[in-house]
Amino acid sequence: MTGSIAAYKSALLVRLLVRQGAEVKVVMTPLAKEFITPLTLATLSKNPILVDFFDPTNGQWNSHVSLGLWADAYLIAPATANTLGKMANGIADNLLLTTYLSAKCPVFVAPAMDLDMYAHPATQRNLETLRATGCRVIEPAAGELASGLDGKGRMEEPENIVRYLDDYFAPKTLSGQKILITAGPTYEKIDPVRFIGNYSSGKMGFALAEECARRGAEVTLVAGPVQLRCVHRNIRRVDVESAEEMHREAASRFPDMTGAVLCAAVADFTPEVQAAVKLKRGKEGLRLPLRPTQDIAAALGQAKRADQFLVGFALETNDEEAHALDKMERKNLDFIVLNSLNDADACFGYDTNKVTILHRNGAKTAFGLKPKAQVAEDIVHELEVLITNR
Repeated sequence: MTGSIAAYKSALLVRLLVRQGAEVKVVMTPLAKEFITPLTLATLSKNPILVDFFDPTNGQWNSHVSLGLWADAYLIAPATANTLGKMANGIADNLLLTTYLSAKCPVFVAPAMDLDMYAHPATQRNLETLRATGCRVIEPAAGELASGLDGKGRMEEPENIVRYLDDYFAPKTLSGQKILITAGPTYEKIDPVRFIGNYSSGKMGFALAEECARRGAEVTLVAGPVQLRCVHRNIRRVDVESAEEMHREAASRFPDMTGAVLCAAVADFTPEVQAAVKLKRGKEGLRLPLRPTQDIAAALGQAKRADQFLVGFALETNDEEAHALDKMERKNLDFIVLNSLNDADACFGYDTNKVTILHRNGAKTAFGLKPKAQVAEDIVHELEVLITNR
């Protein structure tokens, strides 16, 4: 840690890393102690905090060489412009910098500074020098800064830094795979202010996209109207609104893909006519003729080549397994993920889900209620088995 107002985020960062199972040792610059106390970080990391080359109370030596050999990853967060400049030029005037020069492991830096400092040619030159020597730069975010200005320079949020590290160390079992994923609902316009839709939040599809990308896949995510953000650099997001738009994007991209996972809750019906102006309330009830939307799963199932896979979802309210098996057969899916609205705390809107995976060969695996990120891991594992056995 270096001396930045963003040091307050490092407390949560340490806590999240420990929660992930990491052993964390914190090295602080002397100025960093002005922003957050060593006691806070020692409590969270469960290790003594290292600041100086030796402990003046007992003369114990803090060996930068030993630290550099011990670590599997060296993360400098926040990383100030001053520290970045010293790293780029091999200056070693504190324990943090000497440890950096001794490190045998991957080095990650999360810059934090005002927007003009970050944009300055000297800072950008130092970052390019560090990238050229193998440092991984976790780009800062844009937003409100301590100066009161607004721009790029905020240290990335701790959750995203942990995700970045997790992604780096994850086995790239899907490297070379190009995977199309659909997510979220579709909105079928009635008039300029009303639509037919459903309660899908898109969380399950986005979790699948993140997990596939984390394992090395190139992901194209076709997303309906949701309030979610992708963070992984291997995800290309395409935003759509209607079932027709989702069908067009999915069908045009599928031929170039290894396969697709159709997680979106696509509306089955759309108004035959979309009113150009807002419909007014009348004394008589409104009659709204509907027609079926494009069946994306059926279209992709028909177009699927022998070297491609296709995975679908079935959300059911009754006779769940029978309906899911029928859908898998009719739409030429390799396996289907069944979830039921009868399960508490699952499906639309929740952060958890409970699924059963059904295969064409009759295999069936039921999972308990889990966070959707863990459900995504289960589904992607089945996907890896499918790809390996093709």
